[in-house]
Amino acid sequence: MKNVLAVILGGGQGTRLFPLTENRAKPAVPIGGKFRLIDIPISNCLHWGIKKIYVLTQFNTESLHRHITGTYKFDGFSRGFVQVMAAQQTIENKNWYQGTADAVRKNLAYICEHDAEYVAILSGDQLFRIDMDAFFRQHQRHGAEVTIATTPVARQAAHRFGIMKVGADDRIVDFKEKPRDDAVIESLRLPGRADEAAFLASMGIYLFNRDVLVDLLRQSDSQDFGKEIIPAAIPNRRVHAYVFDGYWEDIGTIRAFYKANLDFANPVPRFNFYDERNPIFTHARFLPGSKVRNCHMHNALISDGSIIEGSRIEQSIVGIRSIIREGTHLDHVVMMGADFYEHPAARCPIPLGIGSNSRIHRAILDKNVRIGCNVCIDYQGDEARRDEGNYYIVDGIVVVPKNAEIPDGTIIQ
Repeated sequence: MKNVLAVILGGGQGTRLFPLTENRAKPAVPIGGKFRLIDIPISNCLHWGIKKIYVLTQFNTESLHRHITGTYKFDGFSRGFVQVMAAQQTIENKNWYQGTADAVRKNLAYICEHDAEYVAILSGDQLFRIDMDAFFRQHQRHGAEVTIATTPVARQAAHRFGIMKVGADDRIVDFKEKPRDDAVIESLRLPGRADEAAFLASMGIYLFNRDVLVDLLRQSDSQDFGKEIIPAAIPNRRVHAYVFDGYWEDIGTIRAFYKANLDFANPVPRFNFYDERNPIFTHARFLPGSKVRNCHMHNALISDGSIIEGSRIEQSIVGIRSIIREGTHLDHVVMMGADFYEHPAARCPIPLGIGSNSRIHRAILDKNVRIGCNVCIDYQGDEARRDEGNYYIVDGIVVVPKNAEIPDGTIIQ
């Protein structure tokens, strides 16, 4: 695995995750109470010995850069690195990244500086645990030039993904990006599989022979791997599929983000953070344990350094340094916590955290929010998107953005 260099794609502007991406890149969005999305692909790489990692991004990179430089440090005897490569103007090109392939193309000079024979390309906004060693060994065993990680999906979900058809040795013979035509979709069906897993969907995770990647990108000005580079390579290159049967989720929308986080609070979540052999790495904060007094909790995940008094918390995530005052009820809430503790002498009209006797249902509370006393958030609609200034409604979920304030007595229904 020392011959593999990883490139993690940070994605575009992240409009589908707005307002969580208003002031941060998608990979920097907090998840699971104490982690960030970027920790998932980086941890996957590190567990399998891939220690040369570029993260390509161009929007709101400051918090992502701060997190990576403060978290992923290698000793002086290692050649490993995790480095953010933000879009930049050069003599040859003054444009921003125009797509996934274009982003990698603009960084080929840096990729070719290293003696890696293979390049793994991963996404920065997905939840997965993939055996990179098995992925790599299948690529070698088949003599592949490109291997795509795939996951079985049902017929009704096929139009959302790149769908491929495979032949002998899982060699890809056809690939369609987000097909809509029923006849085209049916032509890609895998024989002998149940309907709930009858199609192979691309996970957006690729393994290239480095020289092949360089040739494909230099011989074309195509901007996207899924729509253009991969389909064009299939007739002339040995492109294979690696079938992954584990948990994989694309965290590209507010609804997907919300559902994935709430699942972490279940007794046996689909994505397991409690894997002692393969932990998810993140920034070491050295926070104290959480204090919980006179509370009722059911399916709650409580992160480090929180203080919770006389409250009821159900099916909810409570992030680091969360302050929840007496009489509050959280139900199906993702609370990201805070970046700091407020000084006792601070004279803020609305203290950091959640005030007493508030009821919050079906909501996402971003970092450093201030929610007053006697606040009720219990929106029952399914509105696609609405901006109310100090909060948003997205897919029927109330999202309170970072540093926002909700005054005492506010009712959101």
